[in-house]
Amino acid sequence: MSSVIEGLLNSDNPDFDLAAGARTNGTPKRRNRRSAQRSSIPPSESNGALSDVEGFPDDEIVGVRGTDRNRPRDPMARAVPKVVDKVGEKVAEEFENFLDQFIEDVTLSGAPPSSALTTDKYYIAQIHGLRIYNLSTLYVDFQHLMSLQNQTLANAIANDYYRYLPFLTRALHNLIAKYEPRYFKDHRQPTSASSQTGGSSVAGNGVSQAETQGSRTTNQQTDKLFTLAFYNLPLISRIRQLRTASVGKLLSISGTVTRTSEVRPELYLATFICEGCRTVISNVEQTFRYTEPTQCPNLTCMNRQGWRLDIRQSTFVDWQKVRIQENSSEIPTGSMPRTMDVILRGEIVDRAKAGEKCVFTGTLIVVPDVSQLGLPGVRPEATRDNRNAPRGGDAGGSGVTGLKALGVRDLTYRMAFLSCMVTPDTSTPGQAANQQLNGQAGNILASLNQTATIDPQDTGDHAQDAYLQSLTASEIEDLKQMVHSDHIYSRLVNSLAPMVYGHEIVKKGLLLQLMGGVSKVTPEGMQLRGDLNICIVGDPSTSKSQFLKYICSFLPRAVYTSGKASSAAGLTAAVVKDEETGEFTIEAGALMLADNGICAIDEFDKMDIGDQVAIHEAMEQQTISIAKAGIQATLNARTSILAAANPVGGRYNRKTTLRANINMSAPIMSRFDLFFVILDECNESVDRHLAEHIVNIHMLRDDAVTPEFTTEQLQRYIRFARTFKPEFTPEAKTLLVEKYKELRADDAQGGIGRNSYRITVRQLESMIRLSEAIAKANCVDDVTPNFVREAFNLLRQSIISVEKDDVEVEEDEDEVLNNGTANGHADDRDRDGDSPMADGDDDDQDGDGDGDDGPDGAAARRASQTPAPQSRRTKITYDKYMAILNMLVQRVNEDEMTSGEGVEHEDLVVWYLEQKEDEINNVDEHDQEKELVRKVIKRMVKDNIFMQIRGEGLDGDEGTSRNAERVVYVLHPNCAVEEM
Repeated sequence: MSSVIEGLLNSDNPDFDLAAGARTNGTPKRRNRRSAQRSSIPPSESNGALSDVEGFPDDEIVGVRGTDRNRPRDPMARAVPKVVDKVGEKVAEEFENFLDQFIEDVTLSGAPPSSALTTDKYYIAQIHGLRIYNLSTLYVDFQHLMSLQNQTLANAIANDYYRYLPFLTRALHNLIAKYEPRYFKDHRQPTSASSQTGGSSVAGNGVSQAETQGSRTTNQQTDKLFTLAFYNLPLISRIRQLRTASVGKLLSISGTVTRTSEVRPELYLATFICEGCRTVISNVEQTFRYTEPTQCPNLTCMNRQGWRLDIRQSTFVDWQKVRIQENSSEIPTGSMPRTMDVILRGEIVDRAKAGEKCVFTGTLIVVPDVSQLGLPGVRPEATRDNRNAPRGGDAGGSGVTGLKALGVRDLTYRMAFLSCMVTPDTSTPGQAANQQLNGQAGNILASLNQTATIDPQDTGDHAQDAYLQSLTASEIEDLKQMVHSDHIYSRLVNSLAPMVYGHEIVKKGLLLQLMGGVSKVTPEGMQLRGDLNICIVGDPSTSKSQFLKYICSFLPRAVYTSGKASSAAGLTAAVVKDEETGEFTIEAGALMLADNGICAIDEFDKMDIGDQVAIHEAMEQQTISIAKAGIQATLNARTSILAAANPVGGRYNRKTTLRANINMSAPIMSRFDLFFVILDECNESVDRHLAEHIVNIHMLRDDAVTPEFTTEQLQRYIRFARTFKPEFTPEAKTLLVEKYKELRADDAQGGIGRNSYRITVRQLESMIRLSEAIAKANCVDDVTPNFVREAFNLLRQSIISVEKDDVEVEEDEDEVLNNGTANGHADDRDRDGDSPMADGDDDDQDGDGDGDDGPDGAAARRASQTPAPQSRRTKITYDKYMAILNMLVQRVNEDEMTSGEGVEHEDLVVWYLEQKEDEINNVDEHDQEKELVRKVIKRMVKDNIFMQIRGEGLDGDEGTSRNAERVVYVLHPNCAVEEM
């Protein structure tokens, strides 16, 4: 209240000079009566008391004193002594001395890169920088204020920031006028012109001050407003802790930005023209709503209502409203997240993007909720205003309500936050939010993270320079050591997610996802994705969600959602009606909020199929297209997706395919670059180490793990590595093509990738992105063949090979048949085609391979008939069975294509043994392999892969007749050779 009273006293006092600088040689000059153009409204909040600084020579308005001297004085005027805020004046003086004299301790922040600066005074160098870079905001480190021996200035600013803000701004004006007079004159402050002049120049008789200023420079009134921004406050408050006791104090709050308005011009200081007498009233400050003068200063007019706004002579500033929400880690049990509106002005608009976690520094203000006051047809009765209340109904609720009988309107007040500084909040969830910025006077914007994010289309060198400018000398030295050290790739992997034991393969994938590939744009304008999508599939309790939570806490732009609780609109974008304008607007979903970051989706398999379809476009084209409620838009969603899914039925079944294990469609599976299957297998040594690790964490907490690099070092390194744009060498290109052909061949022949998911061109692009990410992790500009091999191995490991049951190559009815014929008639078994399935004793008697049985052989076979059923059930692995099958099918198919006839049984066996010649070391192995291939051929006939053709009455090859018919094998008509 005191500042309002002082303003009223100052403005209504006709006898005392408003400018303190109108005294010469210690004797106050007699003040001239103010002109009719002087406003009788309170002075501007940003102006405050006026300074004693000397004005510019051309600020003197010629001929004013003589015209006003002889006018009769108002008989009602009384000599009211001028009220001066002595404390405010003292604060302004101290603050000006502080800015003028402060010298930064170079050892703390490292030598700034601005060695060309002509002064070692920190804030004077910044003031010179204002002119060089055409800026209007001076950034003040609050730690510098607290480092002074006398803490009075810091305490005064912290406790009464809103009261002293005009005095602090005036001190800034004085310094800029002192050190950069030309820049200050070119961008004259509308409220500071009077502060920079003598008392005689304040009064003007017919010419308004705004017009004299406007004649000096065009668009003078809308050019620059010099302001102060504070940062590095010692304490950061939560939104929930803000009470009326905090109103007017300097404080920092942390929150997540959920919605930003567009940047609009805000009427800051208005110039009105009286409709009655054409008197011009300038510099009417707007107090959070449209404010007109109370009455015309012309005593013969006394108009109170008819005003016309002179837009050309009014001052406008950029204005933006940002809605922030409590950080998810700060919400107490059972509560809804609180929201608050933050008002940004001037240069700091558009520094906060939706989805970012930011620290806002400024002051809490109370504003009347005047949105309903001007509506036509609203009856003046007391009603509860729930229009702007959040869903919980606990913030911004009803204030003072009017009395219905008296016709008093409702006065619902709400709190807003007037911010002077926005910085990104880099603390991880669970940590206390803190600001530890090192501003460098010559490069203040980059060092305070106030510059725009690095453009993906920038060249690598430019982006690296821009990032290095935001680091201190010690951080750059630390980064240099990491880049030039050996085996940095594996050491980074070991430092990632240190609380999770093992899983090096998954950590490799996550590191590469944090790095990302290189986004490219074709000459036709087609976007080629550079972000990696990863899906982790695994048994319960294999720390899938821990990986997701770690990534979300590690990256500043990461969004965590759960599959079943997320709808298609919540993931992409929703069209909602704006509560202020009533128009339809787009509300960003999780994928848009995670733009240039990672969107972690847990329980991906539990999502509805319709919701999974919604993210198809975002995963490959990286855009979101909307056509709803008259809005047609294509929005960017350049995000990496990290999904975690449980297998169908709870546990992963190794005997079925990956597709059968997870509830996903084939299109969405092909969009994932890497699949990691984590199996919970029993292993004594692994279990023991894992148990020790978990027990240590519960017992020792943070001391249980000692990663080589801290989280801050990792974040710095990854941000630096992302600025590289690696390119493929010719050798790497050749190897890439070879590896892709190898993957496709495996897929076609039922090899390691069989029945898993098809290898498509997307997997080739995945290998390209992975190779680029590995090059980025090593901070190099060339992709070498070694990187391609590493990417290929990662892709191979993610294509889980499907385990098949062992194949039995002996049928049950053969056992029954052999048990029934204990006397062993070879001819009967041959006639039934069973001779290939006989046990190994047939072939062991004489190794000539012709199948003749002597009497000794028959006797021996009869003697060994009893234990035969146990030994005859031969099992081989599925892989070996498929390998033999592919070789035999290939041989028979070639023979059919050339000669048109099949292959005889014995020829086929002999050919197979010749192929295996190198692997057979002795006679026993030869006999086992021969027996095995005969059984496999029998199984293939059973499975309709081969078809037997028997010849009637044919002679044997050696001229000796056999009782058995000779069998020729051809491919079965139902055998699909191309799929073999």
